[in-house]
Parts: sequence; structure tokens; C-alpha cells
Amino acid sequence: MADEPVMHKGTLLHFIEGTMVHAGPHLHEKSHPLHTHSFFEIALITGGEGVHHSLAGRQQLQIGDVILLRPGVWHQYDECRGLQVYNCCFSADLVQRELAWTREDPLLGYLLWTGPFSAQRRGMLTTHLEPASLQEGLKHLEALRQLRNHSLSRHRGDIIGWLSLYLSCLARAVAERDELGEQTHPAVLDAMRMMEADPARQWSLTELAHALHLAPGYLVRLFKAETGLPPMAYLSRHRVELAADQLLHTDLPISRIGESVGWPDQNYFARRFKSHYGLTATAYRQRFNSRRLSPSGS
Repeated sequence: MADEPVMHKGTLLHFIEGTMVHAGPHLHEKSHPLHTHSFFEIALITGGEGVHHSLAGRQQLQIGDVILLRPGVWHQYDECRGLQVYNCCFSADLVQRELAWTREDPLLGYLLWTGPFSAQRRGMLTTHLEPASLQEGLKHLEALRQLRNHSLSRHRGDIIGWLSLYLSCLARAVAERDELGEQTHPAVLDAMRMMEADPARQWSLTELAHALHLAPGYLVRLFKAETGLPPMAYLSRHRVELAADQLLHTDLPISRIGESVGWPDQNYFARRFKSHYGLTATAYRQRFNSRRLSPSGS
């Protein structure tokens, strides 16, 4: 991997082609401007002072704080005085492929897949590492950093291994705060996969439950117990994330994007998108798409 494989296009950060994972420390003074990114980002605070600003509000940072952001979430740092942030970034494709197994793990599944969507977190999850866990996490991050200039084809297993260890460290910290089950129910996993495989389909709770041979009410109880959300709310979070990716990386009309993720009613799409990201789809594209596109149909 390249030394710094993260590229800037205006307020959008993205990986250079061929990058899966990047880990490295960063120092912020005064502020780090508003931006979003096309990958997962986990920020670990290791020193200094600062304030994290996002749609979730303003958080005064302290050593050991962890902020996980799914792709498309916007944030910035303010009032920084020697703020030291150890970032770990990894591609969404990696989560869908090499880390697909994490969905079936109750701790890692919550960390990466469902926790950032539950409880109105809008694609973010925060936790805090106590000193022993902080040192453990830094050990894994340093191992990832040491691999940055090594051949991906020869060290893919090492990279996935160290990243998995770091994610497990964070997931255990989250589990101490949130009550997580011992095993994810297979019906919940099947429901998630079915909806994600065909987001444009006009899913209904009755149809989904019938496909899983469950009563609708029972499916809702299972899904909420595992994810904190009913099935249709989880689908909504997935759809807005897909829409955000298209707003950032394509010039498709916004009306077409809404249809492609299952919301042909543009007024409903507009409400759902703004509810999740705090911005209209047009404003989101104008602020974060490097080409500043504003096509018709918005």
C-alpha cells in the first residue's frame, strides 16, 4: 500500500485504486474542515484536545475516545490543540467481501453493520477505550501501519488479520456499554441480506416475513432485539447510504438515484435522506461532490 493512500477531492476523501486498509496518526491544530469519505473510518484519540462535530452534535474529545463512521457520514474537528488522532480507514468493498463473516458475529456485526444505524446514530458509533484496551488497540494499528508499503498480494492475510484484531478490541469495548446477545438470529441475518441484495424492491414487512416463514410481529421483535431497529427502518438506513454514494460519485439525476434505491416518490426520498444526513440530497451533492454537480430532478 502507498504511504498515504487517501486522496482529497474538495471535501470528499477517497482511497487510491487498489487500497483496502490504511492506518496512521494525524495531528490537528485549530481545526480540520468539514468533509466526508467513501470508506469506513475509525478515529482513535491518543492525545491533545479538540471537539468532534457531526450531525450527532458536538463531542469534547479525550484520550481513548473512538469514533466509527460509515461511508458518506460528514464530520469535522474544531478547537484543536495538539489533537492526536490515529485513523484506521478501510474500504466498503472489504467489509462486503473479506469481512462479510463479521455480520454473523454478535459483537463485530453490531460494530460494523447495525450499531451505527440504531438509536438515531445516523451511521456513527462511539465508544471509549480504557488504558489497557487503548494500548492493545495501538499495537494492532502500528502493525497495520508497518504493512503500508508491503505488497497487498503477499500480505492480504496479515492486513485482514490485524484489522480484525483491532475491530475485535473495539467491539468488546462497545459490548461493555450496550447489551448484545450471544448469537445473531439466522432470520435476522437472512432478512438483512435479502433487503440489501434488492434495495429497489418495494419491500413490505408482510412480504419479508412471509419469505422467512415468520409472523410479521415476531420478525419485528427479533430484528429490534438484534439491531435496535425494525426491518423497514434498517432498509431505510441502507437505502440512504446507497444514495449518498451515488450522489458523491456519479452525475445521475437525483430523481434517478431515488428510484434506484427503492424510493420513486421524490418527496419521500427527500425526507428520508435529510432525516439521516441532516442535508437535502441536493445540498449534500453540492457540498461534497468534487465536481459540484447539481443536475435536474433534485
